[in-house]
Amino acid sequence: MLKSMTGYGRGEFANELFNIIIEIKSVNHRYGDIVVKIPRHINFLEEKIKKSVKERISRGKVDVYVNLEYINESAIDLKVDIPLAKAYKEILEDLSKELNLDDHVKLYNILGLPEVIRTEKKELDEGLLWSSLKEALDIALDNILNMKILEGEAIKDDMLLKLLEIEKLVDEIELRSPNVVQDYKERLRERLEELLDKDFKIDEDRLAQEVAIFADKCNINEEIVRLKSHINQFKSIVNEDDAVGRKLDFLIQEMNRETNTIGSKANDIYISSNVVMIKAEIEKIREQVQNIE
Repeated sequence: MLKSMTGYGRGEFANELFNIIIEIKSVNHRYGDIVVKIPRHINFLEEKIKKSVKERISRGKVDVYVNLEYINESAIDLKVDIPLAKAYKEILEDLSKELNLDDHVKLYNILGLPEVIRTEKKELDEGLLWSSLKEALDIALDNILNMKILEGEAIKDDMLLKLLEIEKLVDEIELRSPNVVQDYKERLRERLEELLDKDFKIDEDRLAQEVAIFADKCNINEEIVRLKSHINQFKSIVNEDDAVGRKLDFLIQEMNRETNTIGSKANDIYISSNVVMIKAEIEKIREQVQNIE
């Protein structure tokens, strides 16, 4: 099933201790790049989160935002740094004397100074925290994957329509191809008749030799066969369940290569016109493929 690399998912889980909200955003990226933004005191869960995301998202730049809110106030401790408070008091008193001030150091003066009072999280039950976080993470992953699949199906439908147009143009080239040599032979004969004296007899063997050389140079049968094969492979791959973005990207390059070769070998204005249109459709598909996981 085709999946887009672009998506968003949100998951939330709450119990008697905390409420967890996880948001996942993904955008195009050549490789898999997962960035987890998580409260510092639970950094030990970052690798577990990355592993869970990698199991379900194989390609793209993925940002995971974890918000942890403590519901039970008993999960938070207040710590007072007494030695630091004493040091602040001494410094403030010395400063008052040095500046000849009559101010007395008050408690509220010290409490507002950095690091005197700190909030700390009590020791957590890591197993309970991870199982709760995993609930929210799975919900967020389900939601983002649903969005990626919906967008992937829309991209797939669009690409198949463009492939159908390419197939029509290739069929027209294939029908036109046998006439290219005959047209060349007629143009060459006409040109020779214009340049040579009317009484001069054209060497049919030499003419046939020139036409044979031209026919060999402009033979595009192999390129047409390969191009059609790539198109069929493309249509098959978009229905696979695995991540197929890199496969499709490779096929698009090969389709473009065969099309360029057809254009350079055919030496025919009608075929060249079709080649230009095929390349335009291939480029549109290539842009879509860049967004496929």
